Amino acid sequence: MNQIIELKIKPNYVAEIANGYPLILKDSVEQLDEMLIEGTLLKIVRPNGKYIATGYFGKQNKGIGWVLTRDPLEEINQDFFQDKIKSAINLRESFFDDNETTAFRVFNGEGDGIGGLTIDFFDGFYMLSFYSEGIYSFRALIIEALKETVNYRGIYEKKRFDTNGQYVEQDDYIEGEMGQFPIIIKENGMNFAVDLNDGAMTGIFLDQRNVRQTLKENYSDGKTILNTFSYTGAFSVAAALGGAYETTSVDLAKRSIPKTIEQFSVNGIDYEQQQIKVMDVFDYLQYATRHNLKYDVVVLDPPSFARTKKMTFSTSKDYPKLIKDVLAITSPKGIIIASTNNASFDMKKFKTFIDKAFKESNKRYKIIEQHQLPEDFVTPENYSEFNYLKVCIIQLLK
Repeated sequence: MNQIIELKIKPNYVAEIANGYPLILKDSVEQLDEMLIEGTLLKIVRPNGKYIATGYFGKQNKGIGWVLTRDPLEEINQDFFQDKIKSAINLRESFFDDNETTAFRVFNGEGDGIGGLTIDFFDGFYMLSFYSEGIYSFRALIIEALKETVNYRGIYEKKRFDTNGQYVEQDDYIEGEMGQFPIIIKENGMNFAVDLNDGAMTGIFLDQRNVRQTLKENYSDGKTILNTFSYTGAFSVAAALGGAYETTSVDLAKRSIPKTIEQFSVNGIDYEQQQIKVMDVFDYLQYATRHNLKYDVVVLDPPSFARTKKMTFSTSKDYPKLIKDVLAITSPKGIIIASTNNASFDMKKFKTFIDKAFKESNKRYKIIEQHQLPEDFVTPENYSEFNYLKVCIIQLLK
């Protein structure tokens, strides 16, 4: 049983937490014991000691913990976790009935009532991701709750938190079938190879499902596609299946070549007819400009922060310049799919980055589609900051 302590909240934060805000911010606390152990249960109270909520202490980059319940009588035990997981599964019933999509998120952290925990489904396999030592302290209860709730082929876990200054990228088989990876999952009829036992990543970012589908259906036929920061080439696969004339995938990681070839191959696409470049994206953009290369569609999905030998890149500071560099190689009336998962700014701010880039380039544009997290990535109602994904599909105008 995790220890429970009382935690007083400053007056100006009381209403926010009482009304449903799920995150416990360090600035909201009257006093925090520096020796507090992660996973400690928190009885969150007003300055006068009146109960507000129960949460747990677990450091993430967002805050120091999460609210679990606002019922003073509710115990944080296996039944609690089982009820939360069962509710999340029921909410996604239609996904389990869809034979064209066999990978999706079944539990999305604070959106489903337990911040710091996500559970993804991959064709019968479940993958739990723990984002702090705090939530990891409930690991045994969560695993038992999941096993009691679902039928599964196998269960895996990923630890995504710092331990003594060291980021943990440890994958552990927990129970059930030991997957013969990669397994092939479906997404809107497309095939993707997934490995649940290969570092921090799986081979596909599930939150971009709707964006890949619209690229395939609406912006690929007969087009030349540049996929930057391409990872395993999932956007390139979608474009090729949508009838693209040619795709070019660019990523700095050497393993992007075999991984991208694999994704093309499981879809019956001749990868030799596609371009796969291991190269710094910023260097490639300069190369393409020098050689007067033009693309009908450019996919931009950079990491929030990246450091190379030559430079550092931050989406919150450098996205306008990135778009300006891309404009130089985008065909007249071309399409830019601009995406970011940086949670530190909202869609409105992201659009100012786009506007800045076009104004400084003296070009006109129209945003013809915008996307945020798909339906399975449930977020807390009334708190848009947790809907971290922002995608604008931009058409260049004359």
